[in-house]
Amino acid sequence: MNQGVRTVVYPVKDIAKAKALYRQLLGAEPYADEAYYVCFKVDGQDIGLDPNGHKAGMTAYYHVDDINKNLQSLLDAGAQLVQEVKDVGGGRLIASVKDPYGNIIGLIQSP
Repeated sequence: MNQGVRTVVYPVKDIAKAKALYRQLLGAEPYADEAYYVCFKVDGQDIGLDPNGHKAGMTAYYHVDDINKNLQSLLDAGAQLVQEVKDVGGGRLIASVKDPYGNIIGLIQSP
């Protein structure tokens, strides 16, 4: 089941400056605050900051129940694989594809 876009990850160059800016914008403190990733939760939406994400660009992640099934469905429909399924910690899985127009579509499955 596709649960819609609930996570957006922005590539940033300076994680400390970005964290300060998004803290002001969102009016919230990050719930994940690491050198490699910072994430805020606002009204059920995750807003992430990735200092290593410039290669991928901004990515919107669709939350799904079965990442492998959804990934294969997108590939069968003509999407191009960008990132295989990867555990990013705590059993949270992510993957991404590129649509025919160059847009990145992220998938995320929570444990």
